[in-house]
Amino acid sequence: MTKANTDFDLHLVKNFFDAETCRELITEMRRSPAGPAITYGQSGPGSVNERVRKVERLVPSTETVEHVTRRLVEYREKAAEHFRINLTGCEDPQFLRYRVGDFFVAHQDGNTGLLRLDTDRSRRISVSIFLNRQSEAPETGRYCGGSLVFSDWREGREFRLTGETGTLVAFRSETTHEVIPVTHGERYSIVSWYG
Repeated sequence: MTKANTDFDLHLVKNFFDAETCRELITEMRRSPAGPAITYGQSGPGSVNERVRKVERLVPSTETVEHVTRRLVEYREKAAEHFRINLTGCEDPQFLRYRVGDFFVAHQDGNTGLLRLDTDRSRRISVSIFLNRQSEAPETGRYCGGSLVFSDWREGREFRLTGETGTLVAFRSETTHEVIPVTHGERYSIVSWYG
C-alpha cells in the first residue's frame, strides 16, 4: 500500500484484486444485465443525466457482490488508519463499464454540505478499483482515455491517475474528481464509499 506521489491525499493498493480475479470479474460483468448509472443530486433520486454521467451500471451475481463487499469491509480499517478517521459502513459496490465516449464530469461524492442527500452526509471515503489497464495506444483488453482525474480548481492543481489492473484508490469523498471520456475499448471498474 502506498500514498500516491501527488498533493492529493490518495491511498493506493496495488493488486487489491489479482489479474485472474479481474479477468473473471470482467467476464461476468460482460454477461450481466446493464442499465445507465444514476446521477445523484439531479432531478430527484434515481434520475439519469447523460450530460453529467454516461456509464453503464452492471448487475453481477449476488455471490460476486458479496465477495467484493467482503474485500471492501476487510480494507476498511486500513483506509480508516490512512485517513485518520473512524469509518463504519460500506455502501454496496457499483460495477461500472465505460464505453467509448462515456465519462463522469467533475464532482464530489459527499461530505461537502452542498447537497441535501443522505449519501452526501454519510460518505467520508470513496473507493475506485480498476479491473483493466489503461494504455496510451489501443491494445486488446485495455482502454484509452478514461483517466480518473483529481482536481482543485482553487489552487489550480490536477492529478491524472492511470488505471492499473487490480489497483484500488481511496480518497476523501469531498475531493473533486472525474472520469474523462474513454477513447478506445471498455473501462471496467468497481466503486464504493465508506461512511
